[in-house]
Amino acid sequence: MDIKQNICPKCGGPSEEGLCNNCKAESVDWIICDERVQCVHCPTCGSLRHGNTWTDSHLEREELIFNLSMDAVHLHEDVMDVEVSYKYHDPSPNRTSVGVKVNGEIYGVPVESTCRVLIVWSKEQCDRCSRLAGSYYSGTIQLRADGRKPDDFEKERAIQISQKCEDELQEVGERLSFVTKSEETKDGVDIVISSHSIGDFITREIKKQLGGKVTRHPKLIGEKKGRPVYRITYLVRLPRYRKGDVFENRDHYYEVRGYDSNQLWVFDLKEGAGKVYKENDDGRLIGNVSDSESAFVNYIEGDVAGIMDPKTYENLECIIYPWLEIHEGQEVRFLRDYEKERIIFVG
Repeated sequence: MDIKQNICPKCGGPSEEGLCNNCKAESVDWIICDERVQCVHCPTCGSLRHGNTWTDSHLEREELIFNLSMDAVHLHEDVMDVEVSYKYHDPSPNRTSVGVKVNGEIYGVPVESTCRVLIVWSKEQCDRCSRLAGSYYSGTIQLRADGRKPDDFEKERAIQISQKCEDELQEVGERLSFVTKSEETKDGVDIVISSHSIGDFITREIKKQLGGKVTRHPKLIGEKKGRPVYRITYLVRLPRYRKGDVFENRDHYYEVRGYDSNQLWVFDLKEGAGKVYKENDDGRLIGNVSDSESAFVNYIEGDVAGIMDPKTYENLECIIYPWLEIHEGQEVRFLRDYEKERIIFVG
């Protein structure tokens, strides 16, 4: 009994149990190579097709050749310490011949094998580039403003937001969510988008950063596989006031510090306190702090400051509200209320 256990039944050599390692290594196909593999790639963006699915690829050609060659090489699960080397050449523009050499160890026995893999390159326009080329779109985001036109900053920022949202969706694999085009119009900006998901994402971010309201207006354009297909117009209406705007209401002046839904976060320039202001309340726009002027403080008398008008060089006396810290000899920023002939300090 002990003799049978210690002898390989195939070669008669010593073996702890059954076939010896050499005979086991010879009895298994430890490597199988596919003679031919096909790679379908998009000539425009370099994406690769796997079955019916397209995926982005940023691989260099040599790295892609290595990966395709390794996909064609199938190793037994017991092979250990694998080392691979390869050489390739292009017998034709759409063919690459790869010589693969594999070294390893199976059941403690060193093994080596070589094989040749032919890579066939096929060009096909991917789903995304096909839609881009055909100017496909699922909706349009219209950036507008309430009672005014969006300024250059708001228009530029909206376009930047759309590009950032597109990049984030592409990174997580949403290939068919992209911005088809962005263009300025006389009333604002139109951003044409390829999917409803990117439309929702962009409008949500614009509202978060620039404020305003978003309304969706779907239009039925047909059916696909028995399901209705809609094209959506997203109307993003920015607030009447921008961040930094100063407006007057009931003899108080307010600076807009932020916005949320239909409310404004404002700073009362008379009382020196933050408040919530409903956007639909009446108000008269004075200007924006970015357009404020600077003036030299000539003197302070109680709650009155004498400043030099930077346009006429005349002395102007202005009330100092308690929250303001103004000292003689310093410069202060202000806006002019031409209707009430007042100077409004903005901090």
